[in-house]
Amino acid sequence: MAEKLNFALVSPERELFSGLVDQVDAPGSDGDFGVLAGHAPFMTTLKEGHLRVHNNGSVTTYEVRGGFADVTPDGLTILAQHAVEAA
Repeated sequence: MAEKLNFALVSPERELFSGLVDQVDAPGSDGDFGVLAGHAPFMTTLKEGHLRVHNNGSVTTYEVRGGFADVTPDGLTILAQHAVEAA
């Protein structure tokens, strides 16, 4: 079994997601990026786009507008200026 990534997605209104996932794909200002467990630490800004959370064969998509992504040895935290689950 592959190692899981600890992921949290937070907007000013509320925490939209917090838990263990397989992978997160995000719209970085300098280009889209993916994060798996054990990824090297980095921090970047986000642009408007789709954030995709992969877990156990399913994908949940969120619409995000701006914010920051912080990858640490503990996982990935996204602080979005605006985020909602895509319909």
